Amino acid sequence: MKLKSLYIALFILTSAFGFFQLKTIKNKTTYPFWINVPEKESTEKQPILIFLHGKSLSGTDLNRVRRYGVLRAMDKGRKIPAIVVAPQVAKGNWNPDKVLEVLEYVKKNYNVDESRIYVCGMSLGGYGTLHFAGKHADKITAAVAICGGGNVKDGCKLATIPLWIQHGDVDYIVPMSESKKVVDAIKKCDENADVTLTIIKGGNHGNVERLFHEDAMYDWLFQQKRE
Repeated sequence: MKLKSLYIALFILTSAFGFFQLKTIKNKTTYPFWINVPEKESTEKQPILIFLHGKSLSGTDLNRVRRYGVLRAMDKGRKIPAIVVAPQVAKGNWNPDKVLEVLEYVKKNYNVDESRIYVCGMSLGGYGTLHFAGKHADKITAAVAICGGGNVKDGCKLATIPLWIQHGDVDYIVPMSESKKVVDAIKKCDENADVTLTIIKGGNHGNVERLFHEDAMYDWLFQQKRE
């Protein structure tokens, strides 16, 4: 029993540590957001990682955004070497200009490495990621979109930045074809575009969330740098 109590205490301590590193920013931009700033930010420019959540986390309670994705991974102990930004949309789709508003606020108020600005998202956030990159590709370095989709008319704009698009092959909520058609549009515009489509065998709309808890996505994103 004593050992079990120790594990529980350590879990609570770890959770609290994760919680107190994060803080919320409200009433400064249209979307309220969580932000985590590395200690080195005061002396060294830091990359930015923006996480766009899916529909189930929409609303007006920012704590919902911690239920899965990048913030959930951080709460479970993942250390991310970047200024992590996680806005919340109250309802409807992500608006690329309102995401840009959050990005510009962070750039203005923190020590940001503008050559390393990344976006990732899942489901509705996957769409939001590609809509944002499709409109403001010049503002970001690279993006990862999971089980989402995008606008085929944005193909040529999306072709200008590195993209990693991932989708499960048994996703019955958002069909895999949604990701495929965007990749096809990008390749049609530029067959040499730096876009990778990964089909996750056995991946459904929920279990691909594990990607946020694995190294691959972060390793790939953080090695990208805008010249």
